[in-house]
Amino acid sequence: MNINATSRVVVLGGTSGIGLAVAQRAAAAGSAVTIASRRAESVHSALEQLPAGVVGRAVDAASSDGLAAFFDEVGEFDHLAYTAGENLTGLPLTQYTVDQAREFFGLRLFHALDAIRLAVPHLSPNGSITLTSGSAAFKGGLGWTLGAAVSGAVVSAVRSLAVELAPIRVNAVAPGVVRSPLWSRMNEADREEMYAGLAASLPAGRVAEPGDIAKAYVALMDQEYVTGVVSVVDGGTLVA
Repeated sequence: MNINATSRVVVLGGTSGIGLAVAQRAAAAGSAVTIASRRAESVHSALEQLPAGVVGRAVDAASSDGLAAFFDEVGEFDHLAYTAGENLTGLPLTQYTVDQAREFFGLRLFHALDAIRLAVPHLSPNGSITLTSGSAAFKGGLGWTLGAAVSGAVVSAVRSLAVELAPIRVNAVAPGVVRSPLWSRMNEADREEMYAGLAASLPAGRVAEPGDIAKAYVALMDQEYVTGVVSVVDGGTLVA
């Protein structure tokens, strides 16, 4: 189902960064958009940046009951984008704990799958689901074992879900580094130094903005003959 004025789009994690950009782009195409995030104040702030008519709800993606009630309230819709995730940080193996791994995988994979399970009864059979992976699925690095592992797991899940949930289409976007609130655990100077260093190493000459990545989500919603794929939007990270 193409993205147009009759489309109904839900963005879980749609109040900042990539998710907010996806909501903005879908709304600009005329779609009826609902955004959801855990904090009510984040939802309110995001709605101020979105066109009139976009609906926002405070929903904890880690709560099955909360998600079920949310999807019941939304009713029938066409496209789900799942962009929810906690802040990013590198973690060397020497600092690894099982609890940290559970937390890292929780929102990005375990609760994403739960959201899909609960969303499917409400999704149009001609609709789509777009998950969030990362270029680390294909190119790891020092301190990024967990990031690579969860990104790779999302890729594998997409390939199976595309078969299991057909004709609903299931895809993922794998961004490289993006100027995003997900890096807010870093102080500003370190963050800007990271961006500058990466930009100098990339063929694209810069790190991504959320809007760059949002284009891929909406394109996957719009492309009716694509399922089970991962759209890598990384500025050349994989070839650098």
